[in-house]
Amino acid sequence: MSNPPPLPEKSSPVRKPLFEDCWSCRILSGGGLLASGGYVFMQARKFMHLGGPTSMGTVAQIIFAAGLASWGLVVIADPVGKSTRKE
Repeated sequence: MSNPPPLPEKSSPVRKPLFEDCWSCRILSGGGLLASGGYVFMQARKFMHLGGPTSMGTVAQIIFAAGLASWGLVVIADPVGKSTRKE
């Protein structure tokens, strides 16, 4: 039996950030996510302010608003594009 030639080593692909260096794209989309998180939060607060009972739906709405706002901050901060890989 003959031995097959060794396989060439594959280099791991470098992940490019989603918005690359487009600062205005990150600000626009991240700001939109922050604004939508604020809107969802204010709607939940308005319901509670009017004297409505705090239900699981209201709590889920507030958690969803926090998720939208944090997603917006991540898009603006772009932590993936700033990290470097050490070998």
